[in-house]
Amino acid sequence: MIYPDDLKYTQEHEWVKVTDGRAMIGITDFAQDALGDVVFVQLPEIGVSVLRSVGIAEVESTKSVSEIYAPLTGVIAEVNTALEETPELLNQDPYGAGWIFVLEVGVEAEIGGLMDASAYQALVEG
Repeated sequence: MIYPDDLKYTQEHEWVKVTDGRAMIGITDFAQDALGDVVFVQLPEIGVSVLRSVGIAEVESTKSVSEIYAPLTGVIAEVNTALEETPELLNQDPYGAGWIFVLEVGVEAEIGGLMDASAYQALVEG
């Protein structure tokens, strides 16, 4: 499994890359592996205000349907529309082309509550 050091992580297996008040979010390598082949992604709507820990998207795989939670409070600024046609990008490149959405961060203090790579690795490898 891969856990890039430049990302933050949630207990719900999402990664977060914060840059200039914006946060790009996707699911981790661990999550995509556990899900199996992703066949559908329901994206959030641009412009919607979201609260941390609230479900805002879904990923459907051959094994199950999983909720994607907002790791931070903010407003949806962008969504990865490529996932509508090619949901398997989540499996092929979870930390790159498989990103799900970008959030305008509303409460910067929440970033400190996210895990770093070593803490996330300890969580999943227990």
